[in-house]
Amino acid sequence: MFKKILVTGGAGFIGSHIVDKLISQNNKVVIIDNLSTGQKENINKKARFYKADITNKKIKEIFKKEKPDIVFHLAAQINVRKSIQNPLLDTKVNVLGSLNIFQAAKESNVKKIIFSSTGGAIYGKAKKTPTPETCQPKPQSPYGLSKLTTENYLKLYHKLFNINYTILRYSNVYGPRQNTLAEAGVIAIFTKQLLKSKTPVINGTGKQERDYVYVKDVVSANLSSLKRGDNKTFNIGTSKKTSVNQIFKTLSQKINPQIKAKHGPSIKGEIKTSALNIRKAKNNLNWKPKTNLKTGIEKTINWFKKEIKKANNS
Repeated sequence: MFKKILVTGGAGFIGSHIVDKLISQNNKVVIIDNLSTGQKENINKKARFYKADITNKKIKEIFKKEKPDIVFHLAAQINVRKSIQNPLLDTKVNVLGSLNIFQAAKESNVKKIIFSSTGGAIYGKAKKTPTPETCQPKPQSPYGLSKLTTENYLKLYHKLFNINYTILRYSNVYGPRQNTLAEAGVIAIFTKQLLKSKTPVINGTGKQERDYVYVKDVVSANLSSLKRGDNKTFNIGTSKKTSVNQIFKTLSQKINPQIKAKHGPSIKGEIKTSALNIRKAKNNLNWKPKTNLKTGIEKTINWFKKEIKKANNS
C-alpha cells in the first residue's frame, strides 16, 4: 500500500476506474479534474476531490498540501479532431498542463509518475503492425505530437530530477463510463445511438482497423506500473485489429439489427490501421489483457442500458 496517490483526470472515463481500484486496495486517493469531460457521478466518494485545471497555478498548492507519493497523470485534451482544429489549445493542455504537473511533482518529492499516453496517434502510419515500442514515432496530428512531447519531458525530468516514471501507450480504450460527446470511442458512440434507435454515421469506408482494449484491462496495467516498469514505455492493447464496420455489425446484431449505418466523409489525418505489439508489457509488467472484445462489448452495452434507463426515470 502507498501512502497517497494523486490522479489527474480522476473523474474521467479511465481515471475514475483507476481511482475505484486504488481505493478498493485501501490507498488514499486525491483527484484533480476540471470536469470538462469528466463527470461528477464518476467521482469516488472516498477520494478527496479538487476541481482544478492542470494548467492552473493552484496545482502546486494542491501538491504542496496533499504531498502525494505517486501520480497517475491522465488529464488531457484527448480529441484528435479538436487538436487539428485548435493545436494551440491542445498544446496548452497536453504539454504546458503536463509540465505544470511535473514541476509540482518535482517540488513535492513525488516518487513516480505513471503517464497515460497514446499508441496509434504517436506511431502514425507505422511500417509494422502490430507496432512495437521500437518503431519510430510519426505523429499525424497535434494530439499525437503533444503526447510524444510530454513523454520526452517526462524522460527529461527523470534525468534531471530523478523522478521515476512509467509511460503507457494505449490503443483504443472502450467500456463503461466512456463519454460519447468528448471522446472518439466508436463502441460507446454506436452503442448509445443504437440503444436510442438513432442511425450511426461511419466515417469513410469503415474499413479502418483499430486495436480495442477494455478499460478494466487498462486499469490493471496502470496498477502493475506502481511496482514495475520503472523508466520504461509500454504499449497497452490486445495486438488484434478490428474494423469499424465489424464493430458496428457486432453492436447492431446485439442491440437492433434493423438499423443500418450511414457512411460520412473520412476524417483528415485519420490512420487507416493501428494495432499495438504488447510483448514488452507482458514481460516487464507481468500484464496481459483478459477481456475479449465480445465480452467487453456485452459489458459496455449493459452499462449504457442502465444509464439510459436511469436518465429516463429521473
